[in-house]
Amino acid sequence: MSLAWGDSGYGDEFFWGVCNTLLISVCGYAIALVIGMLGAWAKLCHIKALNRAGDVYTTVVRSVPELLLILLIFYAGMSALTRLLIGLGLAEEGLQLNPMAGVITALSLVYGAYLTDVLRGGIQAVAKGQIEAAKAYGMHATMRFVRILFPQMIRFALPGMSNQWLNITKDSALVSVVGVIELVQVGRSAANSTKHFVFYYGVTGLIYLALTICSLILLGRLEKRANRGVRRA
Repeated sequence: MSLAWGDSGYGDEFFWGVCNTLLISVCGYAIALVIGMLGAWAKLCHIKALNRAGDVYTTVVRSVPELLLILLIFYAGMSALTRLLIGLGLAEEGLQLNPMAGVITALSLVYGAYLTDVLRGGIQAVAKGQIEAAKAYGMHATMRFVRILFPQMIRFALPGMSNQWLNITKDSALVSVVGVIELVQVGRSAANSTKHFVFYYGVTGLIYLALTICSLILLGRLEKRANRGVRRA
């Protein structure tokens, strides 16, 4: 049992496993936020077709297990994109797309659905009278969003967004089923090689705990900053 750096231990493998886990989580969450904003807009706009599309998207994601969705999006999406690129003459037969990009896309589509409803709730929590007042002052849509809607929406949405961040850091472990190296995959490999299952799985769990604690501290500060100047009842 060793966490030394180099051939004598698994310290470097765990380090890069943590880096990959954070890369997958941060990139997936960032894209999911964009998807969530678009989904929230679709569910709140006055176009019925977009309302229904947003409802179908969030309903499907909530109904199917995350692991199954990741497998479907990863394999079907990568296969479809490969065929499209070959069909357009932009790539040759035998093209191998980066699996890291595939798993990030899969996670972002899954968590984009959850963030859609989180952000929608945050937008709906902003008093409509403030938006109407901004319109009366002649603010265009972009300025209303930047100066009125977003600063208040984010205050209401931050608790839910924080929960989804914690969830995506843990669910990043699901991508190990498609062969992407991340923290759980490293822990499993070390445990299988040495037969010290309790030690290496315990180390893996402690690293996740450390990531969660650090995230909670940072997210708590963000929530405190977002709520500055707000009088509590």
